[in-house]
Amino acid sequence: MRVTQSMLSNNMLRNLSKSYDNMGTYMDQLNTGKKINRPSDDPVVAVKGMDYRSQLLQVEQYQRNTNEVHNWMDNTDDALDQATKALQRIRELAVQASNDTYDDSERKNIKEEIEQLKEHLVDIANTNVNGKYIFNGTNTDVQPITKPITDETGNIDPEKLKIDSSPVNIEVSKGIELKANVDATGIFGETSFVNIQQLIKDLDDGNQEGIEASLAAIDDNIDNVLNARADLGARMNRLDLIENRLGSQEISATQMMSKNEDIDYEEVITQLITQESIHRAALSTGSRIIQPTLVDFLR
Repeated sequence: MRVTQSMLSNNMLRNLSKSYDNMGTYMDQLNTGKKINRPSDDPVVAVKGMDYRSQLLQVEQYQRNTNEVHNWMDNTDDALDQATKALQRIRELAVQASNDTYDDSERKNIKEEIEQLKEHLVDIANTNVNGKYIFNGTNTDVQPITKPITDETGNIDPEKLKIDSSPVNIEVSKGIELKANVDATGIFGETSFVNIQQLIKDLDDGNQEGIEASLAAIDDNIDNVLNARADLGARMNRLDLIENRLGSQEISATQMMSKNEDIDYEEVITQLITQESIHRAALSTGSRIIQPTLVDFLR
């Protein structure tokens, strides 16, 4: 086969164009820091990158969920701490009032303070965090207790205490849901306020035996709060462990995504320099291989 001048020129132009493409690819990689800039550059890298990025996004979503659970639990624990202090103060006052040396006026003062502590417990039960009532189960948009909680006769009105005990489960890891709330029926339910209201009535009536008997009921209320806090604390510890694992998964997913997509700058710079040298050599060699034409002699 006869090799013509046109064939040499076309081959040289095709090779130079390919060389320009290679240099353009290396320049794009240096500018973006990525091995590929479109899926067609390397479909395998692109598919793996999508998988790693989906995994990372999933971990980040779970981390946001754990932050929500943390916020819920921290506010719940703080509220239960305040409830414990209020109930302990009620017990202290009941112990004082059970003393035979206290007269009616002193018991009246104690009754008034217990009335205020009862209202304080109602406020705690209606704790609202970011527009959610944290002690009303999944009915977070409904206030669990409506004031006043007593009827015209001074008795606790059950219709005013509508506490939902359903659990609020939030997914904090793949296939793992954690209960964010506590069952508040044993803490702020009808029985708890009935015990306190009975103590108030006994103080008002000067019923010494009733005041002494109320101590056991108040102790039960305190135990309910302490048990709820213990259960909550166990779940908070588990949440910390899950957060640590999610942090490790985030680091691992980020590293895998980086290894799959990010370039090695030293390697790419070396390849670019090598390609530039090859390109110059091709230009130099091409100018020598292409023979002068008749037009060049006629100039």
